[in-house]
Amino acid sequence: MASLTQLEYLVAVEKHRHFGKAAKACNVSQPTLSMQLHKMEEEYAVTFFDRSKQPILVNPEALPLIEQAKNILREFEKLKHMTVDSSSEPSGEFKLGVIPTVAPYLLPKFIGDFANKYQKVNLSVREMTTAQIIDALDRDEIDAGILATPLNILSLDERPLYYEPFYVYTSPSHPLAKLKNVSEDDLTANGIWLLSEGHCLRNQVVKLCSARKTSAVFKNVSFESGSMETIIQLVEQGHGYTLIPALATEKLAEKHAKGLKEIRSPIPTREISLVYRRSQYKQTILKALSQSIKEHLPKEVFQKRNPNMSVIQIK
Repeated sequence: MASLTQLEYLVAVEKHRHFGKAAKACNVSQPTLSMQLHKMEEEYAVTFFDRSKQPILVNPEALPLIEQAKNILREFEKLKHMTVDSSSEPSGEFKLGVIPTVAPYLLPKFIGDFANKYQKVNLSVREMTTAQIIDALDRDEIDAGILATPLNILSLDERPLYYEPFYVYTSPSHPLAKLKNVSEDDLTANGIWLLSEGHCLRNQVVKLCSARKTSAVFKNVSFESGSMETIIQLVEQGHGYTLIPALATEKLAEKHAKGLKEIRSPIPTREISLVYRRSQYKQTILKALSQSIKEHLPKEVFQKRNPNMSVIQIK
């Protein structure tokens, strides 16, 4: 029967796809790690990795064993933390991924208060795309993510934090600028700035506007951006229009506020949730994080879904 240490070595190699890096991560010598994996291969009559490739490849027949090893290690971590997690004060390491269209607008609202209130929690935050967060959760590289939902992934739990309406933000030269408020039918692919592929907000905007894969603000300019702020600046310089979530409207200069247009009911809205694996054991930190965020939400967003909203799907 494999030991927990051997399982840790196996999962480390699968994660890093390199024996030297895995050994360093496990704080052991490479020969020691290799020897222990060789013992496991003999015991289970399977070769875990194709060492002839760089980076090394996982042999298909080893995948069920590796997945089971991950499950065992997760349950063991859960067991270790059950006593700690049942205490009244959240504590420990917590890794959080946040999508780029949420991070600059949400993090400054709660992060300072959370850090001061929960000083025994060591919070590590990274900006990541939706796909990166899902992959990192699957590989146990982060504990949770803040992103647009629903994802409809069976292995993940989603804890809605807030519902965020979309606004039209238009330059004076665009036809939408003449409208006091806008209906969903008014939205068009003509003259719209989009985020680059890989951003869930782009997918939601494309659904709303039936937009083409490339924006058409200028016929001779092809543009892709990973930054909402860049797109906002382009609109403020008098070019095209875009759709922005409510929290992003707070940073608009007063002189440009007239370019902001409400969308008539049902209001296109995105659901932002705290997402984590169903097996996640750091529930006291998750609860504290969720509570801290909700305490600092402005009036522009809603904590509960209502009939006037139309939550836009991601896919």
